[in-house]
Amino acid sequence: MLAKVIFSLFLWLRVAAGQDTPEPGPQPSASNSEGDLLFLLDSSASVSHYEFSKVKEFMWDLLRPLTFGPRDVQTSIIHISTTPTMEFPFDRHASGGALRRAIGGTRQRMGDTNTGRALSYAREKLFSGQAGARPDVPKVLVWVTDGFSTDDISEPMQLLKDMGVTVFIVSTGRGNFLELSAAASQPSDKHLHFVDVDDLPIITEELRDAILDVIRANRLHATDVTSSSFRLVWPQLLSQDSGFYSLQYAPRGDPAGTRTLQVSGALSSLLLTSLAPETTYEVALTPESNVHYFPAQRTRVTTLPEETSPVQVLISDSGPHSFHVSWAPVLDSVATYQVLYGPLPGNSAELLQVDGGHNGTLVEHLAPNTTYLVTVTAVYRSGREKSLSAKACTQEEGSGVRHLRLEKAGPGSLRASWAAADGAVLGYRVRCRRRSGAASELRVPPQVHSVLLGGVPAGSRARVCVQPVYRSQPGRRLCRSVPRQPATEAQGYRHRERDRLQ
Repeated sequence: MLAKVIFSLFLWLRVAAGQDTPEPGPQPSASNSEGDLLFLLDSSASVSHYEFSKVKEFMWDLLRPLTFGPRDVQTSIIHISTTPTMEFPFDRHASGGALRRAIGGTRQRMGDTNTGRALSYAREKLFSGQAGARPDVPKVLVWVTDGFSTDDISEPMQLLKDMGVTVFIVSTGRGNFLELSAAASQPSDKHLHFVDVDDLPIITEELRDAILDVIRANRLHATDVTSSSFRLVWPQLLSQDSGFYSLQYAPRGDPAGTRTLQVSGALSSLLLTSLAPETTYEVALTPESNVHYFPAQRTRVTTLPEETSPVQVLISDSGPHSFHVSWAPVLDSVATYQVLYGPLPGNSAELLQVDGGHNGTLVEHLAPNTTYLVTVTAVYRSGREKSLSAKACTQEEGSGVRHLRLEKAGPGSLRASWAAADGAVLGYRVRCRRRSGAASELRVPPQVHSVLLGGVPAGSRARVCVQPVYRSQPGRRLCRSVPRQPATEAQGYRHRERDRLQ
């Protein structure tokens, strides 16, 4: 591990200094690509300096084979922090060398993880001429996250996708699978990646190929493929005044099923619906213009197998008197969801009705330290039903803290921060046990969720535990052990940590 950190630090310093990094070998040509590629980079305090440096390496590896310029690929970076900021506009760097130096010089902003605000800001910049974005090229968003956000992302992300942006998500943390799979473009298995920050190179080639499929110039292609629909995207060759597109599509081998549409010349994408599942469609798009001749563009798209819901039921955010139930997928064919829950063992049960467009609900007014059986039933518009069950456990009355994080704060010191525990907390007990030297203990009021711990010299180890204090009993402790790297490795500092609830 020590050798890996030193080598990663060496590469990062060479990139930051603008020196050449070793090439991994011949790279595939991507000069036939044109698009605006925006990286949404988690630059908040929830990301360690080591993780941030590894993500910068990953971004450059992803971009390395591309050709940059006003007729090729343009890229930009927006930081997720308390307030979103743009590192550089799309048209700032028109060469690989300049872009590599700009990425190497990118600095972490720290602050809160306000991803929703950053997404709204990204939507503005992706379609802004002032930011160097172009109106007639594919738009791609690559969101790199540790899986944690302090504000809502669902609405601003949907607005981006509604405007034709293809969304890829790379999560280097645990994250909420349902939330992230709903946020990514469909199908999520091609647009959502969960990977440890040290294993990012594993997905680089696959993610790059998927991005190229979207931004390949002069190419008709499909995105957001489902069992009954897909979206066609093509380069904008016409305008509303210069002609129209003739679109034909049919199931492969079934000419009698051909459908023909006339599409406005001002459009560059179209959603096709009411398609058959697991069917390959032949698509032909012909630009009709009195000014220029354009050959027909063709593609072949296979719809996904027919989906049913629910196929997954998850329990999260469990407290003494509540928990959250979520399910996937959410389908237009479902009219309503019924959530039946009751304690085990027992004969009593309660029923909640949830609109078919929602993928979860909060179950409240529960008994603490109790196991519940939860059954989610999808009631389809056709009248048929499908059910799936899961067990859920409420916590004891005395809850525990969450998201304990340790960050290097200077020579010989650490900063411990955590999310508030549930219930009427009287305060927190913070204990730091060092490998050498005496243990220390702090007591802080309930509104304080961060403390500075000293006396942890470079090369030593420390174990920090945070425990909420309640009136009747102490809550559960959350502990984390942090190996301290030598001072010469400060730039490549990274801790591997293990949570343990006691």
